[in-house]
Amino acid sequence: HIMVKHNNVVPNVHFHKDWKRRVKTWFDQPGKKKSRRIARAKKAARIFPRPVSGALRPVVHAPTVKYNMKERYGRGFTFDELKEAGIDRRTAQTIGIAVDHRRRNRSEK
Repeated sequence: HIMVKHNNVVPNVHFHKDWKRRVKTWFDQPGKKKSRRIARAKKAARIFPRPVSGALRPVVHAPTVKYNMKERYGRGFTFDELKEAGIDRRTAQTIGIAVDHRRRNRSEK
């Protein structure tokens, strides 16, 4: 018999006590999957012209030397970029295009 360390509860768990009530089942998995799929389709139809996966964002280069070769999604398009595309900055947000008022266009590709 090894001495138990610390002031713990003596382990005497009674797993025979109505274990069926405590078991977590996944019998609702297929039903939930179907519900989620239907909900996604409904949302896509509801917000139709806008993108389902969130606002449209520009691809930008990360700032520091360590990461500047990497491209990632930026916060939003600049006012100049929106003007060039012929989209009003107020309208852009309503149709699912992200706008960033702080970003500057430093390099034109």
